[in-house]
Amino acid sequence: MNFDYTLAFAKELDQADPLASLRKDFLFPKQNGEQFIYLCGNSLGLQPKAAREVLEQQMANWENLAVEGWFEGEDPWMFYHKELKSLMAPIVGASPLEVCPMNTLTVNLHLLMVSFYKPQPGRFKIIMEAGAFPSDQYAIESQVRFHGYDPKEAIIEVSPRAGEYTLHTEDIIAQIAEHGAEIALVLFGGVNYFTGQWFDMEAITKAGHAAGALVGFDLAHAAGNVPLKLHDWDIDFACWCSYKYQNAGPGGISGIFVHEKHFTDTSLNRFAGWWGYQEAQRFKMEKGFVPEAGADGWQVSCTQVMPMALYHASLKIFEKAGFMETLRIKSETLTAYLIFAVNQVNKELGFEQFKVITPTEAADRGAQVSIIAKDKGKEIFQQLVAHQVLGDWREPNVIRLSPVPLYNSFEDVFKTAELMLKISKEILI
Repeated sequence: MNFDYTLAFAKELDQADPLASLRKDFLFPKQNGEQFIYLCGNSLGLQPKAAREVLEQQMANWENLAVEGWFEGEDPWMFYHKELKSLMAPIVGASPLEVCPMNTLTVNLHLLMVSFYKPQPGRFKIIMEAGAFPSDQYAIESQVRFHGYDPKEAIIEVSPRAGEYTLHTEDIIAQIAEHGAEIALVLFGGVNYFTGQWFDMEAITKAGHAAGALVGFDLAHAAGNVPLKLHDWDIDFACWCSYKYQNAGPGGISGIFVHEKHFTDTSLNRFAGWWGYQEAQRFKMEKGFVPEAGADGWQVSCTQVMPMALYHASLKIFEKAGFMETLRIKSETLTAYLIFAVNQVNKELGFEQFKVITPTEAADRGAQVSIIAKDKGKEIFQQLVAHQVLGDWREPNVIRLSPVPLYNSFEDVFKTAELMLKISKEILI
């Protein structure tokens, strides 16, 4: 598509957008009575208008049914997670049996590594991307130490080439092949939180399996952002949070994926809890853990009803949108327009003040554009916030802007670029 850097063109794109009406399903923050242009969905998604209603319904169930709410009412809590499973599955490309909402992200990462990180003498290493989100780094380090290994020896990090910011798929595959006989687990993010790079998950999985390793992904920045095919790509396991692109509220419930090929593998360790026990026999309270079929067998504690209700409110909007394929079309165009607009700002300034480090190829990025601000970046970012544009800042010099197809518009993108230009002229020239 050929873009024009005008407000009229941005409005034309919005008028032709089949998803534009979804914007009204969300609540936008305000400052001094003015609504923000919100471009921080990569960190915390907006509140669906339905969130308060579903939460109040569950509060009413608690009030009116108390403990009987587990088995009575329209949506008994005992089985509430099952409706979410049917809505989660299309978002990550899985069957409902392969997914389950439970716990929070890093807790689930630990629980899944109990099952899928199985180090042995000679094959004990984990390969991951350099610069992964700190939670992943800490979880992996602690798991390695738990098994008696030194993280400096057991963790292999794949770094960008000199002078670059993102990884080449061939470099990842080459590293996996080079260390193949030593690797027990390949564990990557789906989308890198800092650069917004979407890794070739299918290629990484094939390379990991060819090396004899298991393969898992942290999808914190991928689930609800990019179309995934976890089952078809033969990924062993994955987990994600729901509060970023899936708008389930701060600290929202996490989700897990376990490929069905592992369901009957009795050699897998797991940290068991009674909610993962066989559902039909759970209340017999018998000794000896017998897991429920599918991903539900990795549950530990009982259903977190309130967080699940908030997640459910957002998942229904995804369903209305047609799930990920429809959203992806708009997402690619939104981010392309943002990259185009940033380049136009540089042209107007006469120098490259803003360097985009997110991949320019649509297939290699999600709904995020990371921008190095070369001079006075933090001051510019603070002025953006002061003028009702809310992205986020990452030290030392990166502004992350995430136009989310569920609720952002092309007009949002154009106005943000215009404000970047105006502020830069005032501060730098």
